[in-house]
Amino acid sequence: MAGQQFQYDDSGNTFFYFLTSFVGLIVIPATYYLWPRDQNAEQLRLKSLRRVHGRCLWYLLHRFVLKAALLFGWAVFLLLAYKVSKLDREYQEYNPYEVLNLDPGATLSEIKKQYHALSLKHHPDRGGDETTFMTIAKAYSALTNEQSRLNWEQYGNPDGQGATSFGIALPAWIVDQKNSMLVLLVYGLAFMVILPVVVGTWWYRSIRYSGDQILINTTQLFMHFMYKTPNMNMKRLTMVLTAAFEFDPRSNKEATIRPTDNVEVPQLIRELGNINVKKKEPPFCYPYSLKARVLLLSHLARMDVSEELEEDQRFVVRKSPALLQEMINVGCQLTMMANSRGGFHAPRLVTIENCMKLTQMTVQGLQESKSPLLQLPHFEEEHLRYCISKKYKVRTLQDLVSLKDSDRRSMLRFLGEEKYDEVMGVLGSFPHITMETKLQVLDDEDSHNITAGSIVTVTVTLTRKRMADVFEKEQESASCQGEEGANTEEAQGDANKSKTKVWQNKSKGAKKTAKSKRKKLTKKKAPPAPAKTKQANGSVTGNVTAPAGKEEDDDVSDKGSESDEAEVNKDSHSERDEDSDKHSDTEVDEIAGDDEEEWEALQQSIQRRERALLETKSKVTHPVYSLYFPEEKQEWWWLYIADRRDQTLVSMPYHVCTLKDTEEVELKFPAPSKTGNFQYSVILRSDSYLGLDQIKPLKLEVHEAKAMLDNHPQWDIPDTEEEDEEQEDSDGIEESEDEDEDD
Repeated sequence: MAGQQFQYDDSGNTFFYFLTSFVGLIVIPATYYLWPRDQNAEQLRLKSLRRVHGRCLWYLLHRFVLKAALLFGWAVFLLLAYKVSKLDREYQEYNPYEVLNLDPGATLSEIKKQYHALSLKHHPDRGGDETTFMTIAKAYSALTNEQSRLNWEQYGNPDGQGATSFGIALPAWIVDQKNSMLVLLVYGLAFMVILPVVVGTWWYRSIRYSGDQILINTTQLFMHFMYKTPNMNMKRLTMVLTAAFEFDPRSNKEATIRPTDNVEVPQLIRELGNINVKKKEPPFCYPYSLKARVLLLSHLARMDVSEELEEDQRFVVRKSPALLQEMINVGCQLTMMANSRGGFHAPRLVTIENCMKLTQMTVQGLQESKSPLLQLPHFEEEHLRYCISKKYKVRTLQDLVSLKDSDRRSMLRFLGEEKYDEVMGVLGSFPHITMETKLQVLDDEDSHNITAGSIVTVTVTLTRKRMADVFEKEQESASCQGEEGANTEEAQGDANKSKTKVWQNKSKGAKKTAKSKRKKLTKKKAPPAPAKTKQANGSVTGNVTAPAGKEEDDDVSDKGSESDEAEVNKDSHSERDEDSDKHSDTEVDEIAGDDEEEWEALQQSIQRRERALLETKSKVTHPVYSLYFPEEKQEWWWLYIADRRDQTLVSMPYHVCTLKDTEEVELKFPAPSKTGNFQYSVILRSDSYLGLDQIKPLKLEVHEAKAMLDNHPQWDIPDTEEEDEEQEDSDGIEESEDEDEDD
């Protein structure tokens, strides 16, 4: 039976084969999936975004860094392949004639003679090498022994079928007995010291972070300052944000403090102005917090920084949205604790909304007081005077996109044709959200009746469209309406002209005919009451009184008319009864139809919720256009209900991360304990764009809760089956007695 033989790499050549294969397994699939080509969905996505997002920082980094990494991998792979191609082949076919230094076809006497000579030279007893002697003996046996010769001819080995050989990409000195203690020491160090240290470090780092990869110390810091300062303005909020431990090198290895910071940071402080440098409250006075604050404020001011600080600034900006989201979560937790327990003040609504505004400012690199038009490319501060002039009065993105194309081109004449097209392409890609709300109380008989203390569900349907599509349709409809209005005005004008000509020619006749018509109408509408009074007085005046010979006929006709009226009244009563029956039937049908519709709507909402729980939607929605954010950002939104008069949250903000086209969100909150009318607001805020927030009023009419019935039939449940049978028997006896009484 063939054995196994392990051959270790003495020269190190086998290791290059292993390394080349390993690098190839990484580089080739990575190039196939990541290299730009038309068949790749990601590259098609980036290609479609090039026109709008081509100048964004994240787009440039994503495009060129990926290519550079792939090219570097291919350079290493080709270098290793060239190295392997130059290696000498170590495998040589076994040939006993070469071992004995004989020519193929030598006679048996020549073989014995040569073997005798080599044995005398290499025999171990005469100081020769044992391995060489064994090789010579093996070759002699292969050429003189018939069985060995057959084995050599069949298997290439005089000993028969050889052992299975495995080449191991490890040098031979590792298994050498002389180095056994050293190898054992290295293995012990690797598996008993280094591996536990690595696992322990990973575990220690993991327990320091929350599920959103935020340091727990940072969350505690945010909770402390939001509890301490419920009403937090933007300057204070920036200080708390940049005091996060993510920016401290002692807590996060990604954060750095450079020796040049002592020179460059004070220079930026002088350019920024007053940023509360002299404040001695920890941790705002620590160097890491001050540096992060300066870098964030310089980013919002769009100031140029050095290359060394630019890397640190990108790190601060990249971390800020996640930290601000954590601050919003902390504010919501404190609000819920204040509502349930009491005893302390919850953060004000303005504090949480400032966190949302600061997220928008960080993504776009804009200060709070700046115009949202500066989010567009090629727009600078000096260009805003063209927009806010008395002629155009454009202050928002919606104002700009709703202008006529001719007015917009005239206003943006400082841009060239190419820049104007780029600006309009970016503006048209901005989102336009329509928001529809539905107020109801689920799991209740009357879902539209809101009672005190009930759980109110507000279903908000969000529909996302491109801003260009919405306003193009509006402009088209407006132009169509304008054309129709112009056509109708022209038609009316022509008709009026023709009528005025006729009226001018026949003005007198028209006046006369109008007067005569009025007289006839007044005669026809004369009331019959004066005739009766004149008959009673016995006076006869013209056509008003009836002749005297017709009085008896009038009496007979009056009696007949009374009988006719009675029959008519009977018929009318019967018709009314039939109409009332039909009306009641239609009302019952309408109520039943409404109940069925409500039931179907409830079942559909339950099914949608179940599907939403089972489905895992992608958070890749639409890329945000941002010139100064260092990585790709997706469009996400905050949706919540607030009482703006009391500056409190009614429902916790829901982070909408899956809005691509349409999204349905349910916001739940307890109705007030008092009855009356309440005015709330449904608020939608973007976490990426300035000037696209929406506020929709929500009116709430709260009624008194219905009293609970103690003796409701559904609670009459018999304890045992015997009681149930006795109850049925008693009901049957009562029914039979009632039937006898009826008989």
